[in-house]
Amino acid sequence: MEEFAMLGMKKQPPVRSAIGPGMRVTGDCTFQDGLQVDGTVLGDVIAAAGSPSALVVTGTGRVEGAISADHVVVGGTVVGPVLARELLELQSTARIQGDVRYKALEMQQGAVIAGQLQPQVTPPPAPVEPQAALAPAAEPAEPTLDPDRP
Repeated sequence: MEEFAMLGMKKQPPVRSAIGPGMRVTGDCTFQDGLQVDGTVLGDVIAAAGSPSALVVTGTGRVEGAISADHVVVGGTVVGPVLARELLELQSTARIQGDVRYKALEMQQGAVIAGQLQPQVTPPPAPVEPQAALAPAAEPAEPTLDPDRP
């Protein structure tokens, strides 16, 4: 896939593990390389550190817990926070209830997120302000609708 080369990943890690449709896993799951979730996981799904990882939650998949991987594709339901260290792809059938952190985002029309979107970018350094600028202003800097103030 082209987006992996763009994000510094040579190729998509192979999907070596799957949680099949109709299968229900209770407890946290840790995986290497790639994992596809077609069933239900009641617990966190976390990629092991140290090598590229991909997590795919298909249209029939459901995760109730935190998920974390380099490349995350959601087509099903996630109830919990999502961390995509590189790329987050949300298909039109994606439903996420929780905060979402990502480096790059692809979102199809119809995907729903009930939570905050938090891009993981390095913020620029804060400018150094002179001490006079830090003193409180005597008058409000913005116009107000308060009838008691000019």
